[in-house]
Amino acid sequence: MVSPLDRKLFRDLARIKGQAAAIGVVIALGVMMLVMMTGLVNTLDETRRAYYDRYRLADVFAPVTRAPERMADRIAALPGVAAVQSRVAGAALIDMAKGELPVRAQALSLPDIGLPRLNDIFLTSGRLPEPGRSDEIVLLEGFAKARGLKSGDKITATMNGAKRQFRITGFAQSPEFLYSTAPGEIVPDDARFAVFWMRRAALGAAYDMEGAFSEVLVALTRGTNPQSVISAADLLLAPYGAAGAYDLKDLFSNRFISEEIRGLRVSTASIPPIFLGVAAFLLYIVISRMVRAEREQIGLLKAFGYTSWEVSFHYLKLVLVIAVLGAIVGSIAGVAAGSSLAVVYQLYYKFPFLVFTIDPRSFVIGFGTSILTASVGSLFVLRGVFKLTPAVAMRPPTPPDYSRAFDLAGAMKRWLDQPARMVLRRISRYPGRMLGASVGIACGLGLSAATLTMMAGFDTTIDLSFTVLDRSDMTVVFTDKQPPKALLELGRMPGVLHVEPIRVASAVLRNGTYSYRGSIEGRPELPVLNRVIDTDFRQVPMRREGLILSQTLADILHVTPGDWIEAEIREGRRPVLRLPVIGTAQTLTGAPAYMELGALSRALQEPEQVSGAYLTIDANRTEQIFERIKGMPRIAGATLKEDARNALVEIMNTGPASVRFVMLAVAAVITFGIVYNAARIALAERMRDLASLRVMGFTSGETSFVLLGELGAVTLVALPLGSALGYGLTYLMVKGFSTDIYQIPAVFSPSSHGTAVLAVLVSAAISGWLVKRDLDRADLVEALKTRE
Repeated sequence: MVSPLDRKLFRDLARIKGQAAAIGVVIALGVMMLVMMTGLVNTLDETRRAYYDRYRLADVFAPVTRAPERMADRIAALPGVAAVQSRVAGAALIDMAKGELPVRAQALSLPDIGLPRLNDIFLTSGRLPEPGRSDEIVLLEGFAKARGLKSGDKITATMNGAKRQFRITGFAQSPEFLYSTAPGEIVPDDARFAVFWMRRAALGAAYDMEGAFSEVLVALTRGTNPQSVISAADLLLAPYGAAGAYDLKDLFSNRFISEEIRGLRVSTASIPPIFLGVAAFLLYIVISRMVRAEREQIGLLKAFGYTSWEVSFHYLKLVLVIAVLGAIVGSIAGVAAGSSLAVVYQLYYKFPFLVFTIDPRSFVIGFGTSILTASVGSLFVLRGVFKLTPAVAMRPPTPPDYSRAFDLAGAMKRWLDQPARMVLRRISRYPGRMLGASVGIACGLGLSAATLTMMAGFDTTIDLSFTVLDRSDMTVVFTDKQPPKALLELGRMPGVLHVEPIRVASAVLRNGTYSYRGSIEGRPELPVLNRVIDTDFRQVPMRREGLILSQTLADILHVTPGDWIEAEIREGRRPVLRLPVIGTAQTLTGAPAYMELGALSRALQEPEQVSGAYLTIDANRTEQIFERIKGMPRIAGATLKEDARNALVEIMNTGPASVRFVMLAVAAVITFGIVYNAARIALAERMRDLASLRVMGFTSGETSFVLLGELGAVTLVALPLGSALGYGLTYLMVKGFSTDIYQIPAVFSPSSHGTAVLAVLVSAAISGWLVKRDLDRADLVEALKTRE
C-alpha cells in the first residue's frame, strides 16, 4: 500500500518534472562520462593485454648490427629469460607510382617452418609465404588498405641496395605495430610506412644474414626485472654492434597507446565530478525552494504525528529518485557510448578483436557519487525541517528585514521604470541566491569554453608545428651517418632551393631514477628550416655549451636549466655523456633534446656527420626530385611536410582524439540544462508575485520582463565567471589529452570563449521563451492561492 507521503512524492515529481528532468540530465551526463571513460580505459587495457599475450609480444627487444645465431642461445640462458626468438630486420624502400616518393618500410623475418615463438602475426587474409619462396611476402594490412593493394599484387622494394620484386600472399596485423610509424618519425600514416614479413632464409640472404640475426626478442618470467636482462644482453651483444636493448614500455607503439590510456584516466578523474557537483548545487536550490514553499505542509505533517525524520526522508527520497533515475540513464548511455567509441579505437589501433570490459565499480562509483553529491546538496536544507515545530511551521515566515539594506533600486528610480526596479530590488535582496544561479550557469559556460579552447589548441598545434617551426617542404633521412658533402649532392639537385642538416643520435637520457628513450638532435647554430622556439614563440639559437630540452622532456626528467643529465648514446661506440641543461624549448610534437651540430660531434668524438636534411624545393619540379631520390641508395626515405601535416590532422580529428567531440556535445547539453533549470526555479519561486502583477494591471510583456530580466542579469554575471572558470579548466583538460607524442598548448582562445558565451545566450533565450510560455498559460487564480 502506498503511504500518503509517497503519494505526495509522486505529485511533487509531476509538479517539478521540468526541473527534475534538467537535473537528471546533468547527473546522467556525469555518470555517462564516468562509465564511458572507465569502460574505454578498461577495454583498451584488457584488449592490449589479451592481444600481447595471445600473439606473444616480447618483453625485451635487442637490436644489433649482425650477431651470430649462437648468441641467441647465450641470451636464452640468462636468469629470468623464458623464451628467445632471433630474427632478421632490415630497412627497405617500396617503389610507388611515378611521381611519388618511395615509401619507407621495415622487413621482418618469419621462421622457415611454423610460426615465431615471439611477436607472432595475425593473418587477416591470404596465406603465409611458402618455405623456400624468396619472392613472397605478407604485408601489413593498414598499408595495403591505404594503398588499395590486394592479395596477388606485386610490389618492388629496394633492400640492401638491390631492387627486388615480391608477390603479396596475405595481409596481417601485429601487436608490435598497433601504432605504425617510420623510424625517426612520430606521426603515423598508413600510406607512408609499410611492414612486410618474409621467410627467414630469404630475408637473411637479402641482408647477408645467413647464420646471423639483427634483432633478438626476449620473453621474461613473471617477476623478472627487465633492466637486469637488458644490461646482461647489452654486455653479451656489445661486440656485435648492439644499439641498446629496451623493454616493452619503450616500444613506440606501446608507448603511444599507454599515453592514450593515461590521458583517459586523467579525464575520468576530473571531468565527471564537475558535472555531478553542478547537479548537487541545482538540487540544493530546488529542495530549498520546495521546503520554503511547503512550510505550512511540513507543519501539518508534524502536527498529524509524522516525525522530523519521516518528513525529512520524504524530501530526501525526492532527491534520491532524481539522482537514481539520472544514474540509471547515465549508466545505460555510458555503456552505449563506450561500446561505440571502443569500436573506433579498435579500428584506429588495428586490434583484430575487442575485449569490451565494463568495470562494475564504475556503476557503483557512478551511483554512489551521484547519490552522495545529491544528498549532500539537500542535507543542508533538510536541517531546517528538524528545526520547524508544527506551531512555527504553520505560521507564515517572518518577513525579511530590508530596512538596513541599501535600496539600489530606489536610488536609480530616476532612470529605471517600475519593472526594472523590481528586477534590481530582487537581485539586491537575494544576492546569495542570484550568485548561486550565476555560478551554476558559469560552470556550464566554463565546460563549453574549455572544450572549445582545447579543440582550438589542436589547431594551434598544427599551425605552429608546420608553419612556425617547420618551414621546410621535405625531410630526407639517410641510411646511415653521412659526411657533410652528402648535403652538396642534395643541394645540386635541380629544384632544391635550400638544404639544412640534422644529426640524430639515439640516446637514453637519465636524471637519477627518471629516464626517457629518445634522441639528441644536432642542429645548426641558427636553424632556418626547422626552428626551435620558446614559450613566447621566439627562436632559440643552438648554443655550444649544452642541451636544450623540450619542455615536455624536461618535465619527464624533472630537470630545469642549470641541472645536469646523463646521456647514454645508443650507436657507434656508445659513449655515456654528462651534459648540462642550458635551456628549454616549446615543442608541440615529440619530446626531443637539441644540441648545436658541431658541439654534438665533439661530444661524440667523431667527425661532423649528418643523419638527414630539411629541404625547400621548387613545387614545379617535385616529380623530378622524387625520381632523383629514388635513384640515391644512401637515402632511407623522404617525407613531404604536407603529408606529415595531413597525417597529424587525421590523428587529432579521428580515433582517440574524437573523444573531445563527445565532451563538446556533453558540455553543450549540460549548459542548456543548467540555464533552463535556473529559469524554471526563478519561475517557480515568483509565480505568485507575477500572477499578482497581472491582476494589478501589468501587461504580459511587463510581467515577463520582471522574470526574464532576472534571468538576463544572472546570465550576464555568469559570463565573466564562466570564462575565468573555462580558462582554468582548459589546463586540466589539456593535461589529460597531451602526450609525449603531441602536446596541446593551453592558450586563451577568444573565438572559443565567444562561441561558448553565444551558446549560453542562446540557451538563455530559449529557456526564457519556454518559461514565458508557461507564465502566459498559468492559471492566475490558482497561482494566487499559493502561499510562498
